[in-house]
Amino acid sequence: MAFEISSFRPNTDVIMACHITGVFDVNRTTTLDNDKYELVRDWAESVANQGLQGIIFHNNFSLETCEKFQNDYISFIKIDYNNQFNPNVYRYFVYNDFLQQHVQFFKNIFVTDITDVTLLSNPFIDSYFIENSTSIFCGDEPKTLHNDWMMDHSTHLRNNISDYAAYERKFGSETLLNCGIIGSKAPIFFDFIKKLCAIHATANSENQTAFTGDMGAFNYLARTQFNSHLIHGAPVNTVFKLYENERQDCWFRHK
Repeated sequence: MAFEISSFRPNTDVIMACHITGVFDVNRTTTLDNDKYELVRDWAESVANQGLQGIIFHNNFSLETCEKFQNDYISFIKIDYNNQFNPNVYRYFVYNDFLQQHVQFFKNIFVTDITDVTLLSNPFIDSYFIENSTSIFCGDEPKTLHNDWMMDHSTHLRNNISDYAAYERKFGSETLLNCGIIGSKAPIFFDFIKKLCAIHATANSENQTAFTGDMGAFNYLARTQFNSHLIHGAPVNTVFKLYENERQDCWFRHK
């Protein structure tokens, strides 16, 4: 797909998210309304409040909604959704296609979930981010990789990736990483997303299970190819699903 981009200069820091609606969401067990800006308002305002550039890729916002809420910080880019993949997976192909054309504009990148993640502080000026220039920063959860949900979630991948079960055995006691927050310097991020899309294209395109495979593929790639460069948990993210609304010491709040 082709993307229009005119407002970014080289070395821009950016936070991106996808908002795909009109498709049944297996995680929420509902279908999100097509043109309901309230679903993304908190994310957009939190990014703008930090003076950062934010891009919302979407498939169903009306032109009126985009024109009303776009500003110096928040841009809307319309996409065509390919229902071969669940929205949780398809977003990575959107980022990959976009960066294939425009990665030269960006210095640092984060991508996040959009309806349950908000930005608390600018990660790109934090000395911890700057000093760890070869790292992949990501979210995590207060559980280990080996848990019942992940075992079920990964059935399709286990059947289609020859060393997946071996990876699960090796990293089963490690912290479960959460793909709702991923970021790094732009070239590293682009490399990661290309490899993630390759996994989904070859091992997750025929997935007919009730589980999307996004968490399984992300953890597999991160642990097997980037493990020595991973940074997760504080200060990247608050504790997942604890709704730590008063906490201000992390970059992102994830529920």
